[in-house]
Amino acid sequence: MKILLDIGHPAHVHYFRNFIKIMQNKEHKILVIARDKEVSQELLKAYNIEYITRGKGGVGLVGKILYLLKTNISMLKEALRFKPDVFLSFGSPYPAQVSWLLRKPHVTFADTEHATLTNYAFMPFSKNIITPSVFLDDLGKKHIRFNGFMELCYLDERYFTPTKDVHKLLGIQKDEKYIVVRFVSWGAVHDIGHSGLSDKSKIEIIDRLSKYHKVFISSEGELPKRFAPYRLNISPDKMHDVLANATLFLGEGATMASECAMLGTPAIYVNSLNAGTLMAEERSGSIFGFRDSNGVLDKAVELLETPNLKEIFQENRKKLLKDTIDVTGFMVWLVENYPKSVEILKENPNYQERFKR
Repeated sequence: MKILLDIGHPAHVHYFRNFIKIMQNKEHKILVIARDKEVSQELLKAYNIEYITRGKGGVGLVGKILYLLKTNISMLKEALRFKPDVFLSFGSPYPAQVSWLLRKPHVTFADTEHATLTNYAFMPFSKNIITPSVFLDDLGKKHIRFNGFMELCYLDERYFTPTKDVHKLLGIQKDEKYIVVRFVSWGAVHDIGHSGLSDKSKIEIIDRLSKYHKVFISSEGELPKRFAPYRLNISPDKMHDVLANATLFLGEGATMASECAMLGTPAIYVNSLNAGTLMAEERSGSIFGFRDSNGVLDKAVELLETPNLKEIFQENRKKLLKDTIDVTGFMVWLVENYPKSVEILKENPNYQERFKR
């Protein structure tokens, strides 16, 4: 089987990296086309995954439309050369539209209900849309749900074991506790009109949290000079080791908050956006969501002063993941047996229980 896989975000590298290795070991051919966004291509190199770049993307609505046209043309050329049997992505309009032109199926995973413009750009052109069972919208006949979360593709115990030497990565004492703070750039299409922490609250939060434990800041954009001493300087493929061992995560990034839920790390998510995945994680007590800065610092202090905090959140994690499946194993079966696999799931959605963790 030949698969053209599009990568548009660092998280997508993690969603598909185990799938890629398993499928390649089965002698399937995969062409990876990747956007140069943040550390996406750095991660692909770290995991020894070959790829073709599709550039950095457009700025502003007009720039994004022009980038769409340019990328579709270049991806069409690559597809005509590679001749894929199926196109695969996480909510990407480019392979969806190119696959439609070539009359080939586009199978896409998605978990972001509020990415309205992007969703309109790929959904009509996609053959099947695969989402977690907690996805809030009903996408009709194309829609397949699975019992799990995208982050389990790489944070399931069979694929990830946190390092015991994280202190060496961070340059801290062996038993020294630390907090991870995440700022986002608010540059994505689905970020338009939304916000997270105010500049004033960022200063207050860092100053207060620093009185408890060492603080590391991960940021999409450039950090102001005031925050430079807190910058997290690690190889991007080590980020999950850092999150797994953190005492607390506080940030605007949905992906990292959800990763913490998978790892049993206490997490505070500050973002006016929400999604079914985050709501499910919040119901289990794995994360705490705030739409703005109000109450965030009080909740952080409350958690930091809670005895046996990590043990409590490890129990919440078990509750959250109790009935979930091996998402990568499910993904491999779905694509390898496509389109018969979709027919099976439509007739018997419980067939996925074969992949239960």
